[in-house]
Amino acid sequence: MTASRKRFTQEFKDELCREVINTSRPIKDVATAYGVGPETLRNWLVKYRAANGGTEADLTVSERARLKELEREVQELRAETAFLKKASAYFAREQR
Repeated sequence: MTASRKRFTQEFKDELCREVINTSRPIKDVATAYGVGPETLRNWLVKYRAANGGTEADLTVSERARLKELEREVQELRAETAFLKKASAYFAREQR
């Protein structure tokens, strides 16, 4: 028994491509989140960029490094905020 191939609309394909381009999320993460193979999404992305003139400019090595640094900082700040929210709830209970 063979599994039938999934069919995706062009609108769905374009939406995933825009998400990869606009959010700078890795192809693998977006593909996994939507249940699509990473290579399939990569192929869609190549076709999307060809059809839309490759609207994304390539980053230099220093820009990529800075981007990674900023993403790491955002992640740390979000974790700190979550911790402080939990801690404030704990201390607010003790004062009552």
